[in-house]
Amino acid sequence: METGLRSTQTRETRRRIILFPLPFQGHINPMLQLANILHTQGFKITIIHTEYNAPTHSNYPHFTFSSISDRFHEIEHQLPTIPSPDPGHFLNYLNRSCVDPFTDCLTGLLAESNNKGSIACLITDAGFYFTQAVADTLKLPRMVLRTGSLSCTTAYGVLPIFSKSKNSCFNLTTEDLDYEATVPEFPLLKVKDVMKMTINPKSYGYFLTNMLKEMKSSSGIIWNTFKELEEPSLKTICQEFPCPSFTIGPLNKYFSSSSSSLIEQDKTILSWLDTQAPKSVIYVSFGSAAQITKSEFQEVAHGLMNIGLPFLWVVRPRVVRGSEWLESLPERFQKEVGDRGHIVKWCPQQDVLAHPATGCFWTHNGWNSTLESICEGVPMVCSPCFTDQPINARYVSDVWKIGVLLEDGFERKGIQMALRRVMMDKEGEEMRERIRCLKEKVNLSLKKGGSSHQSLKRLVDYISLL
Repeated sequence: METGLRSTQTRETRRRIILFPLPFQGHINPMLQLANILHTQGFKITIIHTEYNAPTHSNYPHFTFSSISDRFHEIEHQLPTIPSPDPGHFLNYLNRSCVDPFTDCLTGLLAESNNKGSIACLITDAGFYFTQAVADTLKLPRMVLRTGSLSCTTAYGVLPIFSKSKNSCFNLTTEDLDYEATVPEFPLLKVKDVMKMTINPKSYGYFLTNMLKEMKSSSGIIWNTFKELEEPSLKTICQEFPCPSFTIGPLNKYFSSSSSSLIEQDKTILSWLDTQAPKSVIYVSFGSAAQITKSEFQEVAHGLMNIGLPFLWVVRPRVVRGSEWLESLPERFQKEVGDRGHIVKWCPQQDVLAHPATGCFWTHNGWNSTLESICEGVPMVCSPCFTDQPINARYVSDVWKIGVLLEDGFERKGIQMALRRVMMDKEGEEMRERIRCLKEKVNLSLKKGGSSHQSLKRLVDYISLL
């Protein structure tokens, strides 16, 4: 991909940027991608990271790293909770436990520099909301990287997370809920979408409230998206957030591959894909954090058995609650599937999505995965699990119309119907054409003069003046 990046030989600012990612795969990847992009623009890079899920330093010899204690081991045994994760609990915990070690680390880095002007700014994950107060105290500009979509952020801004009213879908009992009803504050969503986001609305609401508040207090917001995909939401953000926004994504398209995976990738599957017909393979992966029950896992297996098409299925160890890996597969699964199915623990997702044999992506709709699928023109079947994923899935199915949402969860007949719609029906051909057009817009946005290229230029100039 030709993105028009300027090399350090043509523009050498020599100023340093300090970056601080949240310690989860879906947050580390885009932050390190951003760091690489800014390094090509002439900035020196320092990564502050927690001990939990620390990146591999040797993969980034051009960066300097500083590790801080996070005390995450004190609650790690609670991950994941049942019936589903409580993201707010862990995110708020990190925002408390990292305050002192991060402050000490950042203070030390400032003292080590010849003068404060040699450090241009701090860029943290938007989820590390505590860092705004630290940056203000140290008089260091703080920008944020928002790893979720613009559309998700606009939804977070209006959903009744904290409401005590009986009209709030967060606080009704399951007997009271009309799961198919639309959410008045954000009519694209249904009540069942919002209920999936978290099992603890209070803690997640506290996290979101603080995240949005400190985003507005920051010096600027960097978005992993492109203008043409989310222009209405970008206009809303620009009206409601006083700081400048920079839509420079998709970040994964600036470089051919990424070295930031926290899980070992099985690259042998690319040879297997080479033996498959074009657009014939269903690629299945539910990300690095989601868990499903044994019964859900078996419904997925039956759906893949019954559709009769080749598939590549990523099954992370312990993705099934109470199982180590594949013990929960139906007894006749291997015999029924034979050579048309391939199961791996992890794989190089961008390479798989870019492969000509891949015809569909059955995904949890994390924003990185959703964007990567758009980048490669692969339509989706959507099985969102929590946090922003139900919002992303609604946009995929109902707004951009480039995928099918499994409305009733993991149920073999529904799975088979959804896969058939994408892989075999005329509707799937129409989805494929729409996402092909979006792929073209991605490529144009990154070329010289494109919207993301121009936004990156504005970002570099903006940071240089901080």
